[in-house]
Amino acid sequence: MGDVATVQPATTGDLEQYRHDLTGYCYRMLGSAFEAEDAVQETMLRAWRSLDRFEGRSALKSWLYKIATNVCFDQLSGREKRARPMDLGPAQEPLFENLAELPEVTWITPLPTPDELAEQRETLRLAFVAALQHLPPKQRAALILCEVLKWQASEAAELLDTSVASINSALQRARATLATADTTSPAELDDQTRALLERYVAAFEAYDIDRLTDLLHEDAVQSMPPFSLWLKGRDDIFTWWFGPGIGCKGSKLVPAGLANGMPAWGQYKPSPDGGHEPWAVIVPEVSDGRIVELTFFLDTAQLFPLFGLADRLP
Repeated sequence: MGDVATVQPATTGDLEQYRHDLTGYCYRMLGSAFEAEDAVQETMLRAWRSLDRFEGRSALKSWLYKIATNVCFDQLSGREKRARPMDLGPAQEPLFENLAELPEVTWITPLPTPDELAEQRETLRLAFVAALQHLPPKQRAALILCEVLKWQASEAAELLDTSVASINSALQRARATLATADTTSPAELDDQTRALLERYVAAFEAYDIDRLTDLLHEDAVQSMPPFSLWLKGRDDIFTWWFGPGIGCKGSKLVPAGLANGMPAWGQYKPSPDGGHEPWAVIVPEVSDGRIVELTFFLDTAQLFPLFGLADRLP
């Protein structure tokens, strides 16, 4: 990992340099941006309280990750794993009657992705983070440490208080589980992908079905947490948009930076009182030159402040 054990007393500044990386780690462990933020804050508090006892026998980074791992294990104890709507049942017909709302703790939530984490975008994808939630906590930690963060098995074994053989066994089981999940590689976030998404924004704001048809894959998927309903296929998505979802016609989309390594937008739909009101944070997925997945996160009360989006457009 490139860390050299320090013999100088660690400072709060030394701890803070790891905040972004720890957030990415805890997010993959927990599947929630809010829980990850809480876990990192608790990690920092525990570390600050113990700084005078940190003697430099191990790297500061390893020490912090050990604390963070224990915090995540505590949070995961006795609770159901977070998921996406596609994990909970088959696609349904695009009917208003099929909407069923489930509590926030059910769902994977999007993560604002700062530049420090953007290069890790493939392992921050919603599908990948959801797949991780199927692993037992220790397998999950081992896989993230070794496969994502590129730790040596011996380093992960020391952190998890186990043997290298146990880590290798955990990795083998974790890989087998992930092999059954939808973790196909996304498109690179290059100029072509960005241009495609900008065309989608313009077409969605115009509610132009012809242009949208060209941009969405015929087998595209749409989900709308906190509702369990999800749709598969461009035809069903358009049936929803021009049926139960027709209230989104005339929406404005505002850039929201990166979410899970992909450009995201805040959607504001027309308000009966004039102007536009918050409706969703939209996180797309692109593959082979088409949009293959659209997630509309509807918990605007929590997510719009998280992404720095205004609470209303005039």
